[in-house]
Amino acid sequence: MKDLEILRSRQFDHLRGVDLEDQNLSGFDLRGVDLAGANLVGANLSCSQLETTRLDGANLLGASLDRADARATFLGANLMQANLSEADLRGSNLRGANLMGARLQQAVLNGAFLSGANLMGVDLQGVDLRGADLRGANLSGANLSGADLAEADLKGALLAEANLEEANLSGADLRGANLSGANLLCAEVDNATFEGTLLTGSCLTGTWLDART
Repeated sequence: MKDLEILRSRQFDHLRGVDLEDQNLSGFDLRGVDLAGANLVGANLSCSQLETTRLDGANLLGASLDRADARATFLGANLMQANLSEADLRGSNLRGANLMGARLQQAVLNGAFLSGANLMGVDLQGVDLRGADLRGANLSGANLSGADLAEADLKGALLAEANLEEANLSGADLRGANLSGANLLCAEVDNATFEGTLLTGSCLTGTWLDART
């Protein structure tokens, strides 16, 4: 495939809109490559190096990025059903990205930018989201049990019916967030801010709301 050969040679300025559907890019060094708008549906990017790669608006439906250094820009990208388990996503720009059905087990997302992202129903159990920007993100029905959300910005986030059992929300900003029906059993909320937060029907058993309101 011509596009794949060009990618291997690295003799290019950018590959915006390139068609790499179902291609095996496992272990590729793609650092700094401009792949904005690329078709990466079903592509294998396992263990690849994507630091500073631009994937704005790329279609990564069902792609595998497990164990990848994915500290990249995924602005508005489609990551539905993508495998991001054990991926390094520290500080990644995932604003407005669609992550429904994505696998994020043991992924590292501290400091990631996820404002407006769609994480509805995603399994984020035990995931590191310290200091992440989740303003206005859709986390309704997500599994965040045991997740580390310390100092995370969750202003206006949708967390209805989310599972936050034993999650660390210390210092998190939840102003205007919707936590209706959420499970906050034994969650850590020291110094969290709940001003204007909707908590109707949420489970607060074992949670000490000595937080800022």
